[in-house]
Amino acid sequence: MSNISYHISNLLEKMTSTDKDFRFMATNDLMMELQKDSIKLDEDSEKKVVTMLLKLLEDKNGEVQNLAVKCLGPLVRKVKEYQVEIMVDTLCSNMMSDKEQLRDISSMGLKTVIAELPPCSAGQSLTANVCKKITSQLIGAMCKQEDVSVQLEALDILSDMLGRLSGTLISFHASILTSLLPQLTSPRMAVRKRAIMALGHLVPSCSTTLFTQLTEHLLAELGRGQQTSTTRTYIQCLATHGVRVEGRVRCPKEMSPHISTVIKLCLRYITYDPNYNYDVDEGGDEDGDESMDTEDGEDEDQESDDEYSDDDDMSWKVRRSSVKCLEAVISTRRDLLVELYGSVAPTLLARFKEREENVKTDIFVAFVALLKQTRPSQGLITTATEPGSHGDKIRLFVVSQVPTVVKALHKQLKEKSMKSRQGCFSLLTELANVLPGALGKHIPALIPGIVHSLTDKSTSSNMKIDALSFLNVLLCSHPPAVFQPHMKVILPPVVQCVEDPFYKITSEALLVTQQMVKIICPLGDKLPAFDVKPYVKDIFSATLKRLKAADIDQEVKERAISCMGHIVCHLGDQLGGDLQPTLQIFLERLKNEITRLTAVKTLTLIATSPLRIDLRPLLTEGIPILASFLRKNQRALKLSTLTALNMIVMNYSDSLKPPMIEAVLNELPALIEENDMHISQVAVMLLTCIAKVCPSSLSKIGNTVLPGVFHLVHSPLLQGGALSAILEFFKALVVTKAGNMGYNDLLKALTGPFHGAGKATDPTPMHRQSYYSVARCVAALSSVCPKEASGMVTGFIQEVKNPKCSESVRILSFLCLGEAGRTMNLGGQKELKTVILEAFSSPNEEVKSAASCALGNICVGNLEDYLPFMLTEIGSQAKRRYLLLHSLKEVISACSTESLLAHVEDIWALLFKNRECAEEGTRSVVAECLGKLTMVNPAQLLPRLKQQLSSGSPVARSTVVTAVKFTIVDQPVPIDSLLKGCIGDFLKTLQDKDPNVRRVALVMFNSAAHNKPSLIRGLLASVLPSLYNETQIRKDLIREVEMGPFKHTVDDGLDVRKAAFECMYTLLDSCLDCLDIFEFLDRVEEGLKDHYDIRMLTFIMLARLCCLCPNAVVQRLDRLIEPLRVTCTTKVKAGSVKQEFEKQEELRRSAMRAVAALLSISEVEKSPAMADFANQIRTNAEMASILESIQGDTRSSTVESMDTS
Repeated sequence: MSNISYHISNLLEKMTSTDKDFRFMATNDLMMELQKDSIKLDEDSEKKVVTMLLKLLEDKNGEVQNLAVKCLGPLVRKVKEYQVEIMVDTLCSNMMSDKEQLRDISSMGLKTVIAELPPCSAGQSLTANVCKKITSQLIGAMCKQEDVSVQLEALDILSDMLGRLSGTLISFHASILTSLLPQLTSPRMAVRKRAIMALGHLVPSCSTTLFTQLTEHLLAELGRGQQTSTTRTYIQCLATHGVRVEGRVRCPKEMSPHISTVIKLCLRYITYDPNYNYDVDEGGDEDGDESMDTEDGEDEDQESDDEYSDDDDMSWKVRRSSVKCLEAVISTRRDLLVELYGSVAPTLLARFKEREENVKTDIFVAFVALLKQTRPSQGLITTATEPGSHGDKIRLFVVSQVPTVVKALHKQLKEKSMKSRQGCFSLLTELANVLPGALGKHIPALIPGIVHSLTDKSTSSNMKIDALSFLNVLLCSHPPAVFQPHMKVILPPVVQCVEDPFYKITSEALLVTQQMVKIICPLGDKLPAFDVKPYVKDIFSATLKRLKAADIDQEVKERAISCMGHIVCHLGDQLGGDLQPTLQIFLERLKNEITRLTAVKTLTLIATSPLRIDLRPLLTEGIPILASFLRKNQRALKLSTLTALNMIVMNYSDSLKPPMIEAVLNELPALIEENDMHISQVAVMLLTCIAKVCPSSLSKIGNTVLPGVFHLVHSPLLQGGALSAILEFFKALVVTKAGNMGYNDLLKALTGPFHGAGKATDPTPMHRQSYYSVARCVAALSSVCPKEASGMVTGFIQEVKNPKCSESVRILSFLCLGEAGRTMNLGGQKELKTVILEAFSSPNEEVKSAASCALGNICVGNLEDYLPFMLTEIGSQAKRRYLLLHSLKEVISACSTESLLAHVEDIWALLFKNRECAEEGTRSVVAECLGKLTMVNPAQLLPRLKQQLSSGSPVARSTVVTAVKFTIVDQPVPIDSLLKGCIGDFLKTLQDKDPNVRRVALVMFNSAAHNKPSLIRGLLASVLPSLYNETQIRKDLIREVEMGPFKHTVDDGLDVRKAAFECMYTLLDSCLDCLDIFEFLDRVEEGLKDHYDIRMLTFIMLARLCCLCPNAVVQRLDRLIEPLRVTCTTKVKAGSVKQEFEKQEELRRSAMRAVAALLSISEVEKSPAMADFANQIRTNAEMASILESIQGDTRSSTVESMDTS
């Protein structure tokens, strides 16, 4: 420590030398020392260093002064707070000096100090104290009207400080605003400009009151109609604020009445070009156009460099501003799309001839925005394609404009201006994406421009990439016949790009080449013949060169492998002697860890080729390599390898030797497990394939693979695709007699665990899902073994009748009978009906449910015998009605429309008798049956449901509305068109007097919004008020219930409110563009203060809103934060029960997830309220810990999703 002090003292002594070189070197050495992290100064050294550096600011040598300023930065973090304050005081005093050089150097010193102050979030008092000291002196300096240079320096420093540390100056915001406003009327333009910049840095973090005060002042001054320069200043100030605080000044609702006026003004000024005659230009030659564009482009660049240029022609700025304003309208008002295409699109098309490069680029951007808005919105399922619909009109208009667009752009694709050409490609790419196939007739006009951009020596790399990208989109979105005539012209430049030294161009060219291979030789019999021989050599040679190269970019390696794979797949019969050496290269790439995944996918492609490429030379070495991949941890590699093996086994089984298959089979047991159902599914599909083509190879699977398959069948997680794959495997196993296991062996292995479940030997009960899985497997075996099946059915009936059988065995037997009964007629089993009905009286609910399910499924297989029996029983047996209705539901769900038509009237009459049943569970089943039955004959039955809306019984109305919910499914069905015409009548029940009817109406509305948003999009304007009304707390539905000595509050409106908020959440995903988001946020804000269940929902909604419309959320931050703060800081009373603590903890975590979503919005902490809340969380250890864990979970889930993709 003493050595440092001694060294510093020596340096300080040299700084007093009369020799400027000594002073310079000593100051430079001091700067080097201060930049070291290890250096620590004692109090005396601090004082001496600060005093000396401040003295050197007045040094006669400029270089020494500059070094002294540089030393101030690292010194701020090395000395105590009061020394920094001394530095700041001295610098501020020097700023007022009459010496210009000292003022300038002190100003630089202050900026250096401000730049080095720790950020507000660091929690140090140094920054706040120093900023306050500087601010008070700067405000005084700004009022020094006699010296403009002092004002300019003060404004500059204040802008810097507000830009970095505005949050620490909240207490000074009002006085800063007061001192800045008079500067807007300064006669000096530079002062006005810097005052605008300072105000721009102030507004993002100032309070709403101050922001309103500033805006009102500017608008009032504008209204006074002062001289032009002052008016311009106020407009620029408002514009700066609009950019800085987008969230606060966005007001789409308030702007709506003025949109048409804005559009008219923009369309008027977009053509404002008084110094140029476009008519003369259009009559001139093309070369003249190009030279003029180049000259104007240069002028424009000079003009844009200086905002206040004296150049006479400033009209381009008017046109550019008009275009930008139109783009803002297009991007935010999707609801006006038809009107925009009618009025704005033709004008934008006409302005494609714009002479100024930057203006033309913005016109292209605006038209691209219009095309992007044309794409169907999220959740829009059918509206966009319905003839005569809103979306259809727009699509027809865009199609009609395609020739005009191509005519306006195809010449510009050859212009010298890179920016214009890139704009053309961007617009055409979007057009091809929005309307696939629409450019087919215009390909001859577009190809010369594409070729020019690929071959012109002056073309930039980005230009080539854009041209290739556009060409790829064209090739993907148009049929082969459109491009085949132009291959002679388009192929050579693409092949040339494959050989380009820049890897990004090569990569994009390989992608295009791959698509071209599909174009010149599409796979299929019905396509016309095309002579591919002239092109094969060039494509193959260029791709092979890249395939062989080892020292190239990873992306190029992968695309070269993929491209060559397509060449082999489509043109393998044309390669002759080059084929096998190429396949050997694939084998080498298979051995490389970096390229193996792409190589596996490529082998899969080649194995599926109808050309039957000879892969035999690869298989001996390749199969063991592929088998080894099944042991790797990389999930994507395992899945791709399984798919590849499946294709190879399917198409090359005659070339597979037993050791090869054994190598694969040895790896499969580890893959068939419940931890990853998708991998298990693909592995079982591979087993099925092997069983079909090489059954003898599965002779030893009884002790290896099959135990895993049986374990999977008994897993509670098995369902969907994995279950279907296992069913096919068992069928193949029995039919081919592979695996040395017959029908009875498999049956025993499947049902065996249920005979011991729950007993002392195996106390673990089987999961309910496994009963259904095993029943499906048994039915699958029976379908391919009809001889053994009849004995199996008899056996199951005996087990059901046997009172000594355990409940688990009886349940399984019923389910097996049901699944088998779906595909085979069990009418010959006379005692079956009696057995099932007796089971309805069982004390075990699971047995009753299984019997009900069995009856329904058996009825599906023998409708004529069982359906009349079932309907009779429903009508006569009130005690069994609920179970019988469940059976009927199975029948209606599973039977075809044709088979049910004859029985519709009988079923309908029976269901209608029970629509007002006292038991809610029974009514729910009746409603589901009614809904599904309506889909059998919608034209006749839907009007009947509609008639019941006028029923006097609220119970009947609720049943009918619930029935409609079950007619809305996520697949297109015949009832959709009828439902769209009358769903409005059913939604009127949202205004029903009965709360339960309103609740089921909300549930039905939610189902429509989720499954078929097109049904309700057009009705939202009339439905949303009723929906929002149901989110409000109704005091008339709250009552007090006495429970002994305690009083308990019951809210009968809670379920309705919960259903309403669930609807709101669904609308966010399916109909966001139809919502007034600020009105929506009003309801979310109220929900944040509601009951526990509602708050949990609104926290999730708020997090979703942060992703979907962050700007709107930022505008409401001040009102949203307080309820979040209350939830996060509320503590449960000490004597409360455990459940209360758990509920509060869950609420807090949910609120914190919403906070984490808010904090993910860029620059959200510029809001004082958010910054304060975030600081409160970070300084509270418990809350900080919760927030950190949530943010960690979010990051890890993002990484996981990236890995799996």
